[in-house]
Amino acid sequence: MQMNQHHLLKRAATGLALCLALSGAAPLRAADIPASPPAPALSDTLGLQAAPQPVRERPGWRPPRIVLLDDRLSDRLPSLQAVAPHVKLILVSAATPREIAAADAAIGVCTPEVLAQAKQLRWIQWTAAGVERCVQQPAVRERGVLLTNTQRIAAPSMAEHVLMLMLALSRNLPYYEREQHKGQWVKWEEAPPSADLDGKTLLVVGLGGIGTEVARRAHALGMRVTATRASGRSGPDFVSYVGLPDELLKLTREADFVVNCAPLTPQTTAIFDREFFAAMKHSAYFINVGRGRSAVTADLVAALREGTIAGAGLDVVDPEPLPPDSPLWQLPNLILTPHVSGNTPVSQEQFAALLRENLRRYVAGEPMLAVVDVERGY
Repeated sequence: MQMNQHHLLKRAATGLALCLALSGAAPLRAADIPASPPAPALSDTLGLQAAPQPVRERPGWRPPRIVLLDDRLSDRLPSLQAVAPHVKLILVSAATPREIAAADAAIGVCTPEVLAQAKQLRWIQWTAAGVERCVQQPAVRERGVLLTNTQRIAAPSMAEHVLMLMLALSRNLPYYEREQHKGQWVKWEEAPPSADLDGKTLLVVGLGGIGTEVARRAHALGMRVTATRASGRSGPDFVSYVGLPDELLKLTREADFVVNCAPLTPQTTAIFDREFFAAMKHSAYFINVGRGRSAVTADLVAALREGTIAGAGLDVVDPEPLPPDSPLWQLPNLILTPHVSGNTPVSQEQFAALLRENLRRYVAGEPMLAVVDVERGY
C-alpha cells in the first residue's frame, strides 16, 4: 500500500511540474493536463471504480477556477493546492459572497446556505461515505450536481473495529473491565463463559465496501457469513448467501451476530426496531457501524435491558453526540465508541489521497472516483 501511495504522490508531483511549465497566468485548459492511469492505491487496493464517463463530457463542466473547502480541511490545503496549482482553493469561512457565487466545486461543503449562493457549483466532493445530509438538499438534484464521496476509504479500518466489538462482546470484556476497576480477580469457575467466533453465523446488513471487508475478515476466522444488499444477490465467494432487504428478518433468526453496514436512506431508516430485535436469538449480538438512525434507540435499549439480545456494540447512535442522560451509557451489555471506527492513520492517508486524486481528475476532466447515485443515496 505504501508503494501505491508513493506512485500516487509521484504522479501528483509530475502533474504539478507540468502545470508550472505552462505559460504564466494563462487560463488552464483540460488539454494542458495529461491523462494518467487510475490511482492504484485506491482502485486496486480498495476496489474504487472510475466513472465510465469523463467528467469533461458532463453538461456545464469546465476546468474549475474556484473550489470551496470545508474549514476542517485547512491542514489539507497545501497538498490539495499542489495538484491544482491554477485553481483558487478557499476555505468557505474566508470566501467572499462573490467567490462563493463563482465557485465551480466544493470539497466537504454542502450546506443549503452555500448552495443557495453557489449557483455555478458543478461538483461536490463529500468527506464521508454517508451522503444523506447532501443528497437531501434539493439543489443537488435540481442542478444535476456531480457528487462523490469517500466510499470504501475507511472500510478496512472499520472492519477491524467490528471484529474488535464482536470479540470483546463474545469474550465478556465489559464484565472483566468492571471487575478490573474494582480490583477483583474472578475465579475461573465463577467467570461467565466466553464464546468462539469460529462456527458462528454473521449477518452483514449492507454488503457494500464496509460490509464486504467485514465479511472477508469474519470468514477468515471461520464464521459462516450471510448478507443483505439492495442492489442484488451477487456477492463474493466468502459470503454463503446474499439476500434482498425483505429477507432481513429471516436471516436475522439464523445469525449469532448482526452487523449494520448500510447507508442511511429512507429504506434503511429505523429498520432495526422492536420486531427486528425480537427476531434475534437471545444469545445474539447487534453491531452498528452504519448510521445511528437505522436503529430505533428506545427499542434497542428495551432489547438490551430485557435480555431479548445478549448485547450490542455501537460506533454510531441516534442522536449524536449521545446526550449525558441517555440510558445507553449505563447498559452493562453494551460497548459504545464515539463514531471513530474509521479514525486510523491508514484510513486518513487514503482519505487524503482520494481528495487529491479526485481534485486532480476534475481539473483534468477525467473519470471521477467514488461517484454517488444521488437518487439511491449512496
